[in-house]
Amino acid sequence: MSVKPKKHLGQHFLNDESVAQGIADTLTLKGYDNVLEIGPGMGVLTKYLLEKPTTTYVIEIDKESASYLQAHYLQLSDRIIQEDVLKYDFSKVFAEESFAIIGNFPYNISSQIVFKMLENRSQIPEFSGMFQKEVAQRICDKGGSKAYGILSVLVQAFYDAEYLFTVPPSVFNPPPKVDSGVLRLTRKQNFELPCGEKLFFSVVKSAFQQRRKTLRNSLKGFNLSENLKANTIFGKRPEQLSVDAFIELTTAIEMDHKIE
Repeated sequence: MSVKPKKHLGQHFLNDESVAQGIADTLTLKGYDNVLEIGPGMGVLTKYLLEKPTTTYVIEIDKESASYLQAHYLQLSDRIIQEDVLKYDFSKVFAEESFAIIGNFPYNISSQIVFKMLENRSQIPEFSGMFQKEVAQRICDKGGSKAYGILSVLVQAFYDAEYLFTVPPSVFNPPPKVDSGVLRLTRKQNFELPCGEKLFFSVVKSAFQQRRKTLRNSLKGFNLSENLKANTIFGKRPEQLSVDAFIELTTAIEMDHKIE
């Protein structure tokens, strides 16, 4: 019995084999033996992942899709996880082992998936897959544009981001109204921050939530000393700061608080 793919959780199912293979081939297979595919649907990407010399797991919340995979990809056997990825504890499967993440990510939770990756970055040396093009470009933007924002800085503090290729709506069922974009994130060799992570996230979010203001105004809530606020960096807007500049800024704020 054939099962027609259906849209769920904002997902559009890929039906182009060459694109599916192209996404699978974004994995470098360096630094891990396990791969986790998020939202496999009917397995168009999964089949190419299973050809790789790694162990593939899939996580799929939809019962119908999970049943289809169970019936048609016997080699997956007990590696189909029927759970909500945003709530799932990766250690249940991988313990402390490294694994890569890949997928045709549902548009409406794609940013949340990225934040989930960041929380688990010590185990995830590589992350690749397909997003709405605008989101993929935002993640990979290097600064100075309207696209550059919270996602850009937080991701690139820990990963090197590459925008790889664009995918048209015609290769999906149902076709979305926008282009999609495929990216690859490769964890940096040194992915520990020299400043407090919680403060860093807070500084970046506060800066971009009021992105039209200078940092002197958007970061008022951090109780900065007059001496620190005199630094010329506070006359800039957030899109003018590189990732490294945000890290240096957070370090300076942290030191400022300690001096007080």
